[in-house]
Amino acid sequence: MKKDIHPEYGPVVFRDRTGNLTFLTRSTLAGSKRVTNTIEWEDGNTYPLYDVDISSATHPFYTGKRTVLDTAGQVSKFEKRYGKRTATK
Repeated sequence: MKKDIHPEYGPVVFRDRTGNLTFLTRSTLAGSKRVTNTIEWEDGNTYPLYDVDISSATHPFYTGKRTVLDTAGQVSKFEKRYGKRTATK
């Protein structure tokens, strides 16, 4: 392998904001500038923290439950632009 071309690969904690779940894994985000927060994990060590909107724990495809995730107001913007659809009998 060539030296100095690969990103740093290390432990990172991902937090699913929808379900408030956290999990520790290894990722190339360990050395990324996108990770600005840290968290103290159960083992007493501090790891970089990366927030995600949805993970396999809360994704409707994996859980079998439909949920509406509207973190930035996309649904309200869509309804404002095109009108709210109502059910017809």
